[in-house]
Amino acid sequence: MNDNSQAVTQYLHDWRDGDQAALDSMFPLIYQELRRIARRYLRRESDGHTLQTTELIHEAYLKLVDQQATDWQNRAHFFAVAARVMRNLLVDHARAKLYAKRGSGAERVELDDALTISAAGNANLLALDDALNLLATFDERKSRLVELRYFGGLSVEETAEALGVSGITVKREWLKAKAWLYRELR
Repeated sequence: MNDNSQAVTQYLHDWRDGDQAALDSMFPLIYQELRRIARRYLRRESDGHTLQTTELIHEAYLKLVDQQATDWQNRAHFFAVAARVMRNLLVDHARAKLYAKRGSGAERVELDDALTISAAGNANLLALDDALNLLATFDERKSRLVELRYFGGLSVEETAEALGVSGITVKREWLKAKAWLYRELR
């Protein structure tokens, strides 16, 4: 674990224990990573997407600040939660936009081997979200793994740490999850 990871983990523990200054001290250390996660999400959105990177980061940050009582395990756990929060914000945004424009009726979309969302935008994000929610009903870990690797951009090692499994397990389950999602979204 590098110095930044150790510092973030310590700030998370201090913040959980009531030290509000720890949150302020941690923010500069986590901002670039939050920005990277937000950019990763937004790169997959259509050109006309109205939510900007900074806006997504700030909305996610506000939701994360409300989770002070969370038993933060480490930096990877924090970013896993941040990725889930950003995904939920984008899904909510897409649903609101889709329903406002055309009513319901999200369509299914194919994902290639790298799980790339095409430029079709909101409906594709909703289809992927529905598929991940379905996957979670019978295999929560694979659903979380996709969220961490694909949306959160965590490495195999960071994902293994966040899920409490080995790197080999992450690689094996990543392949299985991608295959299942490919079949589901066809």
